[in-house]
Amino acid sequence: MSKSNHKAVLTFSALLALTLIAAVLVSLDVQEAVPVSGEAVIPASAANWGLSFQTEGAAPSGNASAADLAKYDAYYLGDTSKKVIYLTFDCGYENGCTEQILDVLKKHNAPGAFFVVGHMIESAPEIVKRMAEEGHVVGNHTYHHPDMSSISEQEAFQKELDSLAELYQEATGKELSHFYRPPQGKYSEENLKQAQALGYKTVFWSLAYVDWYADDQPTREEAFSKLLPRIHDGAIVLLHSTSRTNADILDELLTKWEEMGYSFASLETL
Repeated sequence: MSKSNHKAVLTFSALLALTLIAAVLVSLDVQEAVPVSGEAVIPASAANWGLSFQTEGAAPSGNASAADLAKYDAYYLGDTSKKVIYLTFDCGYENGCTEQILDVLKKHNAPGAFFVVGHMIESAPEIVKRMAEEGHVVGNHTYHHPDMSSISEQEAFQKELDSLAELYQEATGKELSHFYRPPQGKYSEENLKQAQALGYKTVFWSLAYVDWYADDQPTREEAFSKLLPRIHDGAIVLLHSTSRTNADILDELLTKWEEMGYSFASLETL
């Protein structure tokens, strides 16, 4: 890569990292995100996806209930009756970690779901092809990674998803899966209806942690302190493929979860 291209990628990476902050904040103990009564409802206006962890080893509450989300083919939890984990990765750009992550998933025979944006496909098409060839779900994280909750027109909403799907088909010769993750975790009831009308399942998450700062990565110990005690049956785990820590600990992390009795399932089984 030329110096100018390298600088461009770094600049894009820095900007994208900033836009991801809101999405990752849900990994914190956001007690105010869920009403005290537990009567969580889907917001009519724009909101950030939020979680409340109250009991170690138990699934958190979301700021919308699983039952209400399911009406719109949306999920933040999988099958909570089984010790199963759904591994998902948000892929805004290639930071030299994704192939190591793919190697670990292959070692553990663990299916993953990679939510990609336009830049990821344009800058690293061979890696995206590998995701598909190795049987992973490749999902729609939109072309430009905008705040989709600010888009009220169905045509404009669809354009963001269609542009990414068309780019993926051009790069891989395959059809993009119909799983959609809202950029920045921003959504509304109207957004869920818009995605459902296009045949997409909207996928949030029930476990994440602060892993997005490329230049301020969590230590191994910090990562495990969040990811081990908070794992739960049916967890949809969000990790960022840009994280060096994630790449370095993933083999050990999956091993530890397996030792706890967990197995890994594809989003396609939701």
